[in-house]
Amino acid sequence: MNAVSVKNLSVVLGENTILNHVSFDVTKGSLNAVIGPNGSGKTTLFKALLGLIPFDGTIKIFDKSTKDAMNRVGYVPQHFDFDRTLPITVREFLSFAKPDQSKQDKEVCHETKVDELNDKLIGQLSGGQLQRVLIANALMRNPKLLLLDEPAAGIDMEGEKVFYDLIGHVNKKHGVTIMMISHEINMVYHFADQIICLNRDLVCNGPPQEALTREVMDKLYGERMDVCDHRHV
Repeated sequence: MNAVSVKNLSVVLGENTILNHVSFDVTKGSLNAVIGPNGSGKTTLFKALLGLIPFDGTIKIFDKSTKDAMNRVGYVPQHFDFDRTLPITVREFLSFAKPDQSKQDKEVCHETKVDELNDKLIGQLSGGQLQRVLIANALMRNPKLLLLDEPAAGIDMEGEKVFYDLIGHVNKKHGVTIMMISHEINMVYHFADQIICLNRDLVCNGPPQEALTREVMDKLYGERMDVCDHRHV
């Protein structure tokens, strides 16, 4: 079974076509990176998958409509806006979403290393720490599909490595299908099972080593870009 099946997806806002007849499948249990320039429709794609905007075409999530599948989907936004002066600890923040935390939820906190932050105020967290908290919050709902909108944005190199290790762990150990918007082309080249390249149309779709050709990069970004090895030592 595919985790996600998108057929002829089009999104038009006003007079602007944001996505134009986009079709692709996401294999259950895979890790997928959605890439493309600013304004290419990446976040709009996620909004359509979450059923937040009207669209033409068909979206199936685990063979169900978006509305019927939402209890199986977790989402971490690109920006989480809140008043950083609020005196709320990480433990309290997570308890708002899941007041009766189970043993499984405590294991999620341990795996994401959020238990180390329990007594810290949300407003005092670094970008990488906050992302781990938001991911833990999403995982507590036991999703089968996790959507991450540029989750590594604003995270330093050390935090980025921790983040990618965490996402790989969630994907491999728990079998959670992951779709992640990213601008880190060199990182996802080695990290993702599948690349979905958008520029309003679907430019490419497939294993990154096959899909990310020089021609595709030119078509996406309008300039020559090379994908080079990008590994943390």
